[in-house]
Amino acid sequence: MTKIETGTEVMLGRREGRVAVLTFNRPEARNALHPDTYAALEHLLPTLAEDADVGAVMLTGAGGAFCAGGDVKGMNARNSGKAPLPTSLESAVDNLRARQRSVSAALHNFPKVTVAAIDGAAAGAGLSIALACDLRVGSPQAIFTTAFARVGFSGDFGGSWFLTQLVGAAKARELYLTADRFNAEQALSLQVVNEILDDADFESAAVAYTARFAEGPLVAQRYIKENLNRALTADLLTCLDGEAVAMSRCRSTDDHKEAVAAFVEKRTPTFNGR
Repeated sequence: MTKIETGTEVMLGRREGRVAVLTFNRPEARNALHPDTYAALEHLLPTLAEDADVGAVMLTGAGGAFCAGGDVKGMNARNSGKAPLPTSLESAVDNLRARQRSVSAALHNFPKVTVAAIDGAAAGAGLSIALACDLRVGSPQAIFTTAFARVGFSGDFGGSWFLTQLVGAAKARELYLTADRFNAEQALSLQVVNEILDDADFESAAVAYTARFAEGPLVAQRYIKENLNRALTADLLTCLDGEAVAMSRCRSTDDHKEAVAAFVEKRTPTFNGR
């Protein structure tokens, strides 16, 4: 294990093999988001994208929760005058836009596979951030809620967009307007999580799950992500043109040549990410 410097105690980082593990670390507040959390992710995600020793990124939370989203106690302190409010509506909008882009958009467009490992609560913006990842695994104790309506909010960090893509417009409206909680089995049925890891050591099982991608053909994975992201908004011809470029680029990679040779030789390929 290698420590990854995050610059703050509210976000921990380590590398296990080729998996970078980033841990929300405010267990006393169910890992509610903090300004230093955003700053850490804004710095870490571009750095990990360029790190040749990292093949995939896993997000998780300390102390039996993933992330409760916004700090409701902090909101109450601001509303009661015990903490400063934004200086203007414009500054509040600008700050939130910047944070959303440096976290949710960065995860969605990240060139390597991202996995959210959810043990306990993923609520509000915490759920949105989990949905921004490529894949999600949950423990049997995982609990999910959009949460925003319960505190008079409309939602942020892209949750409305990601959830609509995953579960469809009608179910997304229900989950946002009711803010009802749903458990791991329900999340699996909705395809909000890809797998439930019923393991005594959930985090180790989640790292092993993520390692499958970290040790895979990284160039191909990057282009697969680009193809799928493009398919959300582009027409067929644009997608076909993008696939043609990506396939041609993959054809020249060491990983493609190794995979073809391994298939012919009936062995497991060993990828080097190039």
